[in-house]
Amino acid sequence: MKSAIVESYSRAPRYGQFANPVAQAGQQLVAVHAAALTPLTKSIAAGKHYSSGNSFPFVPGMDGVGRLEDGRRVYFAFPAAPYGSMAERTVVNRSMCVALPDELDDLTAAVSANPGMSSWAALTERAGFVAGETVLINGATGTAGRLAIQISKYLGAKTVIVTGRNQANVAPLAELGADLAIPLDQEPEKLTEGFRRTIKEHGVNVILDYLWGASAQSLISAVTGHGSVDGEPPIRFVQIGSITGEAISLSAAALRSSGLKLMGSGLGSVSYAGLIRSISGLMSAIVPGRFRIEVEPVPLSEVEKAWNREASGRIAFIV
Repeated sequence: MKSAIVESYSRAPRYGQFANPVAQAGQQLVAVHAAALTPLTKSIAAGKHYSSGNSFPFVPGMDGVGRLEDGRRVYFAFPAAPYGSMAERTVVNRSMCVALPDELDDLTAAVSANPGMSSWAALTERAGFVAGETVLINGATGTAGRLAIQISKYLGAKTVIVTGRNQANVAPLAELGADLAIPLDQEPEKLTEGFRRTIKEHGVNVILDYLWGASAQSLISAVTGHGSVDGEPPIRFVQIGSITGEAISLSAAALRSSGLKLMGSGLGSVSYAGLIRSISGLMSAIVPGRFRIEVEPVPLSEVEKAWNREASGRIAFIV
């Protein structure tokens, strides 16, 4: 079959022939329609993700949209190695398939799944979010952050606060439902004080962090002492991405003097079943919630050329 093929962590996948998958007990063959090029997929294919293996060759792609042998159109996730979603066919466990609403098109489903699941799972599987709470999204200008705004509002957030570094990218977030924006291009002391004031004034309940690094450290510093006054809600800080740094300096006082609950959300901290629950909820919400996401369709045959280039939206390879 035709597929993208990873032969080395040092090179982009090439387009070529790969052995056809054969379904084992409990597995389903999928005829793939579309597969999104996500930061997670690129990180795994480059050997930089904690879930990367060391066996070559393999087909990249963690998820996609296709049809089962019985004709059902599904979103699928976690193909059985060495197969991935960027191929004409793949094989997955039956439990890793979610039926798609008729009104949801293949490309939108494919590109929304990974970035949308990041906040849906963080809110519902990790933070225990309740409608009426206030959410702060640290790093909301990317695809995942923009969907996080819309998902938070859809799930009933009273107020959504966002952060971002580029004002040209931050300004349009109000159209997606952001109620307040905090610029990150400030002196650290001013940023921490701004976070502290905003958290207190708006009663932040959940922080979704896509950045880590310096801004996350400022947020945690701003929480120091929070919760010492009756009526201040405990804050659940959910770490999702690390775009601006893999490590921070964590103050013991921030944990001892506040109601801060620090947790992560991703592969490992959320079970496969929890991820599939999140995907199912997300797929059912995209059309009624009128979620907006930019898609750039690209033929799979152009995978090597498209792999590392800038895109006008989230790339979806058409198979």
